[in-house]
Amino acid sequence: MTDSAESEQTSNPESGTTSDKPKRKRTRKKSPSKGKKKAEGSAPAPKVDAAETFSLDAQFKDLGLDDQVLKAITERGFEHPTLIQARMIPPALEGRDVLGQARTGTGKTAAFGLPSLGRLKKGTGFGALILVPTRELAIQVTAELREFAKFSKQRIVAVYGGQKIKQQADKLEKGPEIIVGTPGRVMDMHNRGMLPYDKMQIAILDEVDRMLDIGFRDDIRKILGKMPKSRQTIFVSATISDEIEKLARSYMRNPEKIVTTGKSLTVQQVGQSYCSVERWDKASLLTHLIKNEEAALTLVFCRTKRTVDQVQKKLSRAGIDAHAIHGDMVQGKRNRVMQTLRDGNLHVLVCSDLAARGLDVEGISHVVNYDLPEDPEIYIHRVGRTARAGRDGIAYSFVSPDQGDLLTAIEMLANIEIPQKVFPDFKPGPVPSDVRAHREHEKTKKDKEMQQKNRYAMPDKPDDADLKDERKFPGGIVPAKMPPKRLMGRTRTGRR
Repeated sequence: MTDSAESEQTSNPESGTTSDKPKRKRTRKKSPSKGKKKAEGSAPAPKVDAAETFSLDAQFKDLGLDDQVLKAITERGFEHPTLIQARMIPPALEGRDVLGQARTGTGKTAAFGLPSLGRLKKGTGFGALILVPTRELAIQVTAELREFAKFSKQRIVAVYGGQKIKQQADKLEKGPEIIVGTPGRVMDMHNRGMLPYDKMQIAILDEVDRMLDIGFRDDIRKILGKMPKSRQTIFVSATISDEIEKLARSYMRNPEKIVTTGKSLTVQQVGQSYCSVERWDKASLLTHLIKNEEAALTLVFCRTKRTVDQVQKKLSRAGIDAHAIHGDMVQGKRNRVMQTLRDGNLHVLVCSDLAARGLDVEGISHVVNYDLPEDPEIYIHRVGRTARAGRDGIAYSFVSPDQGDLLTAIEMLANIEIPQKVFPDFKPGPVPSDVRAHREHEKTKKDKEMQQKNRYAMPDKPDDADLKDERKFPGGIVPAKMPPKRLMGRTRTGRR
């Protein structure tokens, strides 16, 4: 149950190939690639590793859930809960505070959503508030909880920026049991008197690490500080730092900490590999990869919004059906792209990291990190878009020669070794003229510095103006070679 290449080149500067693999520190013996698909050939059918994701010795009916909620779960075809669901639902149903950590794609939404539906009966207006970092995640969580509330009839409303306030205010006037929202719009609605906190029985923070990353720390403190002290508080995330745990415990009462990530923060079903590539060859390599992988659905993650647009245009010019999504797009267009994605009508989606927290779509077979994220934790969420609910998936990362340390930091956080992927039939392009000129300038500068630091080098031959300058060469004696005798012996020192 879910919640929401480059080949190693030979040295030839004129042809554009590179022998520079990412410079990195290796402390382990390199292991063979596991879980990767060959560059050529069709994609294999997705596999499911139930033992890694699901608690096979438990069933939802054993967790104490309400009969109407169980009916909705059964209708959707679920029988065994995931590991985080099996461990988190019972204490959450008892009203205890919970701090939960689980891999992306292992059902955290249901882990906090199902007990909330079980505790809040219909008519308990404004009983629970679920804070999420992005609009897409707010929409996703709301849609999933509505499926689970099909028979229990609780009302779930999403409030987020980019949509008309009146449209959301009309829904809040009906007193929904559960509100899912982004911190900014939640505070706005509260200040307008449309979203009271005094009746809140449950406060849930989803993807806490991302909310802190994008500056919601003060908003979280303001919201939780105004809610009743007797409420139940639940924090969930794929990664929980010491800072997050300190913040969570300051608003909790004797919380139960549940960690189900095991040794690695990424699931074994993700075949992860990196491709060594120069920055100017990334677009060509991406086009080559997509055309040869025959992937069902590929997500391409870029660091900036500008790069998202550039990559999408280059793929479209290459005849690839690619769409883009990022924070500068109007909300209506973002919603249309997301709906097209969920309908299965997209082949390639180029996106910024906002999509890493709001996508729970079946059929995502490949994830490509076009740009490595500066924060290794973002990598965990990116690759978690594939291999969801125990299925398998593939993740490629484009790494330029100067990003070895960043790749190593990702490996250390995820506790894995990412092998290199080679595409022998990919031919890099020539080195751009500006890059070649810059390299030649740097080489000349470096050679000159080395010449100046060489104490055995002959001085530059003076020009005619220098020879006539009596201040530089008094008496007209100009040195033309090294002195015939030099002191080459050792100097006695005080050390013994």
